[in-house]
Amino acid sequence: MITTTLPCDAVCEARCLSVAYREALVLKDVDFSVPPGVIMAIVGPNGAGKSTLMKAMLGLIPTTNGSVRFFGRPFQEVRSRIGYIPQHASVDWDFPTTVFDAVLMGTYGSLGWFRRPGKHERQLSWAALEQTGMAHLARRQIGELSGGERQRTFLARALVQDADLYLMDEPLQGVDALSKHAILAVMRGLRQRGKTLVMVHHDPSTVRQLCDWVTLVNKGVVATGPVEDTFSESNVRRAYAHMPTEEWFGKATA
Repeated sequence: MITTTLPCDAVCEARCLSVAYREALVLKDVDFSVPPGVIMAIVGPNGAGKSTLMKAMLGLIPTTNGSVRFFGRPFQEVRSRIGYIPQHASVDWDFPTTVFDAVLMGTYGSLGWFRRPGKHERQLSWAALEQTGMAHLARRQIGELSGGERQRTFLARALVQDADLYLMDEPLQGVDALSKHAILAVMRGLRQRGKTLVMVHHDPSTVRQLCDWVTLVNKGVVATGPVEDTFSESNVRRAYAHMPTEEWFGKATA
């Protein structure tokens, strides 16, 4: 039985969402809602469909069934209110651009067809680089960055959008300690400002430290709701079936 806690006035809501690759069903009948002003983790074992779920929510891959609403509306109607940070491994880092220009691209969505970034947009980009600790690398080519620096660059690009909802695909995966600290500081600052963050997260042992809300996934939703109620040992065992969980779950509850 799926354990589900559904909030009112959801910022993001998926209903009966299913995804298939060829004949294989990757996600089946996914249901969850995200309330405003929380950091929510999507967690589950490798191959559970976490990143697939996020891409399907944004329409980056086709779905076979179901619907997703943001602020009660389809994605295309509210896309300017949503920031997306992909996995750094999925980006073409050979594209010839600097860190500053990559961040400046985040302002394009608010400019319309015939406007080019001006002084205001450049100021926003510099502020985002300062906030993520990347200003000293503003003129560096993006292909020369480390994994953590790449994540911070894309976080800065999302920040200049001043979105209401941020979707992040494993923002802490493979980053150095300095980048992790910078990313977490920005995430917590966004939450304090009333923003909502949804992240695919690879480390269940840190869910209680980082998040308010959690959705446990394994081809479908195992449980979703506030961390204190939902991230229980029984739910984690159900999500990570046939995998030993005692050691890292003990860390999560320490």
